Amino acid sequence: MKLARALAVHEARVWAGLALWLTRRRDGVGDGVRALPYARAQASTMYAFAFVCLVETVGMSFFTAPYPGIHEVVLALDAYTVLLVLGFHAGSVVRPHTAGPEGLRIRQGAGLDLRIPVALIGTVRRDLRFPGNDVPGILDVPIASQTSVTVELTAPVTAARLFRRPREIRTVRFHADEPHAAVEAIRGLMATEVRR
Repeated sequence: MKLARALAVHEARVWAGLALWLTRRRDGVGDGVRALPYARAQASTMYAFAFVCLVETVGMSFFTAPYPGIHEVVLALDAYTVLLVLGFHAGSVVRPHTAGPEGLRIRQGAGLDLRIPVALIGTVRRDLRFPGNDVPGILDVPIASQTSVTVELTAPVTAARLFRRPREIRTVRFHADEPHAAVEAIRGLMATEVRR
């Protein structure tokens, strides 16, 4: 039952991301909150995948044309697949990482939304990595198999990803399209916290 609920929530978030993308809006980006986009590195791959799915839809349409019942079902499933692929990419575009008064928010499409209070950020640096296996205490959030910013925390936070058990982490490595700008934005948050 938990798996079915997680799938339903994820599916709803994918469709909501697609709707936001089509209306050119972003989630969680408002006054005093700076967006730290990360989707550019995966855009060409996702568009290529959507194109391949579209070609497959057209091909299957020709093969199933003589069979009306099967044709409609296959066409609906293929159209759904194309929209789902676009929805995955849209989720990454409309849900960027953010830096704002409430802290740092690390996201990965519809599957991850981690909030880190400013007071828990110890250090931040530009750090290009190509992560492999999961390491205890470290959360890697790669895009196109790479991360470009590392944030060390002063105390652990709990990270919950879709279909994975929650775990405590002290280091977050994530990708940002403009890593230097992301580091500066996070350092700005830290400086504001020190002045309080």
